[in-house]
Amino acid sequence: MIFSQQLQAGAGSALVFFERYGVEALIILGALGAAVVFGVVASTGNLLLAGLAAGMIVGLLAFANAAITLWLILFLGLFVAGLAPIWAEGLSKKAVWGISVLGLILFLSAASRRLLNPGSAEKQPLFIWLALVFVGYALLNGAAQSTLFELASGFKRYFQVMGVCFALAWLSFSRADMDRWVRLFAALVIVQLPFALYELLKLVPVRESLQYAYPGMIPIDVVAGTFGATRYAGGANAEMASFLVIALGFLLARRSEKLISPRHFAVLGLFALTPLFLGETKVVVIFLPVMFVTLYGRELLRKPHLAVLALIVGALLTLGAAYAYLQLVKAQSLSEMLSDTMAYNMGDKGYGGYYLNRLTGLLFWFHQQGLHDPVSFFFGCGIGSAHDATGGTIALRYPGFGVSLTALSSLLWEQGLLGSLLFYGVLVSAWLTAGRMRAARFGRRIMADAAGIQAALSLCMIYPVYRSTLLEGLPFQILFWGMLGYLAWLYRESRRTEEAA
Repeated sequence: MIFSQQLQAGAGSALVFFERYGVEALIILGALGAAVVFGVVASTGNLLLAGLAAGMIVGLLAFANAAITLWLILFLGLFVAGLAPIWAEGLSKKAVWGISVLGLILFLSAASRRLLNPGSAEKQPLFIWLALVFVGYALLNGAAQSTLFELASGFKRYFQVMGVCFALAWLSFSRADMDRWVRLFAALVIVQLPFALYELLKLVPVRESLQYAYPGMIPIDVVAGTFGATRYAGGANAEMASFLVIALGFLLARRSEKLISPRHFAVLGLFALTPLFLGETKVVVIFLPVMFVTLYGRELLRKPHLAVLALIVGALLTLGAAYAYLQLVKAQSLSEMLSDTMAYNMGDKGYGGYYLNRLTGLLFWFHQQGLHDPVSFFFGCGIGSAHDATGGTIALRYPGFGVSLTALSSLLWEQGLLGSLLFYGVLVSAWLTAGRMRAARFGRRIMADAAGIQAALSLCMIYPVYRSTLLEGLPFQILFWGMLGYLAWLYRESRRTEEAA
């Protein structure tokens, strides 16, 4: 009897201890166990096992400190991963896997703290829960339909840095933390220009001399800043241009609220604009007007003279970018450029080496659906099944078609109509949340950054029709998930401001 009471008391004390120090206790126990394992590994002298053991140590440290993990993901993913392929393409692919592992660790760290501290998820906006539902849907749908390889590789591509979003939404980061990360993104704007110049002056001439040996190579594609390029293949020039348009939107929004001085605005604005005229800037002709209209559409009623002036400036920048593309890059006339663009985007011509293009890829999916296979229409064929580069099931069924040319085409084939609507539901919900925060006037900083995020999300709604980047491009995915997480953090701040008022 006495022993039973002592056992119950000990169990109760252990439960209280775990509730109070759960994460720390797990880390300590894990470290003790790891010490034994690593000692055995070290005695074997096996370099591979030693490397895996070192990776486990880094993983444990990353799990214990979410802020450091977030810094590593942001710095390595935005400043290193896109540049490494220029000099070491094979090594860069392995490095991207390391960043993906850090992203998963960050998600597990945030989720464990959420489970151990349910109050940390209070004041969460709807789009965060929709994003979590989409992750679960894609995983369960893939487990039911995809092969093991498709499930693992597809989940890695889709969600490799989703932890950035959920960490910002669930963990307690301060305004000082956010300000430091904002300065990091300002530095990212600045470094695009020197790297874009290097790629233009050093790499483009090399590619021009080799383009006949590599069919389909477009030399100017390598001008992509830090967003990813290789010497002999393509480059993420559209992602660099899109980031700079997004950065310009943030700068304009902050300048409108007088959160940035005219001098700093002019300097950063110059760094943001100049690379747009150095490379393949055709996408800017669409994205710049969308960004300006999102930022200043509501100002047309309140301050029409200022809004019209901003829209005129946006129109002039758009025309300048179009001129740079036509005259300096492609040496085409306007009619030739329009005809060529329409042909491989909406006409009968395939995009690149594929049989389908952006429009016909969507029409092809629709024509392949029917009553004979309603599961494919509503739920798709599972994550990773349409990926051309890794030879997914659907991609092998239609070789050379380009069923994964765009993110929307991939979503329709892999997640079906339901999963595609769920993905867009995240975007629409986040866009509406940002709009409400702009109108609620919780403070100039919240209003300005919410406006910048809303303009960026307007571009992200177009992106799935344009590129596959939101589902597999690491640097741009960091920006996407980071914006969602930052918006969730701003939402929590606005709720605290509202409750304190």
